[in-house]
Amino acid sequence: MTDTGLSDKKIIQTLKDSRDKERAFSLILKKYQERLYWYIRKMVISHDDTDDILQNSFLKIWKGLDKFRGDSSIYTWVYRIATNETFTFLKTRDKQRAFSINKEESSFENTLKSDHHFNGTELQRKLQSFILKLPDKQRLIFNMKYFDEMKYEEISRITGTSVGSLKASYHHAVNKIKDMFNNELI
Repeated sequence: MTDTGLSDKKIIQTLKDSRDKERAFSLILKKYQERLYWYIRKMVISHDDTDDILQNSFLKIWKGLDKFRGDSSIYTWVYRIATNETFTFLKTRDKQRAFSINKEESSFENTLKSDHHFNGTELQRKLQSFILKLPDKQRLIFNMKYFDEMKYEEISRITGTSVGSLKASYHHAVNKIKDMFNNELI
């Protein structure tokens, strides 16, 4: 992932000058676009869906720039927006799937299996398949902690969930994944 070397402080300073709103947005885009893409992609698997969610997230970020007060870091703010957009998408997809005649067509696992962008080993594919079976919130927390190596305090600021709840969710997710691997071996 690309690190542009831009600090959130510099972005906030640029944002304080109302004439530099476009420049501040450009700096946010430059710093966070790739990171948010992969963050969202782990949740929805599909490249096209990820692009749609990312676009909606940046649209909300653009619209919210004037209201950003700096109570949280830019990092926390953009991740919270991306998280909310991802959950909105997942809820909509779940509702559509509930009314779908052929539910198998829209499953995450089928998307993963047919994803030509996925270039992992069979073991990695299996791990992703198991992660996809977790409830959305557990999957998000697992991805943030395991893959993104975020600290519980960061995850708490982004999700608005207590650190204790996050630790419990992560623990349950890890145990469920272990159980799925063990059941696979039997």
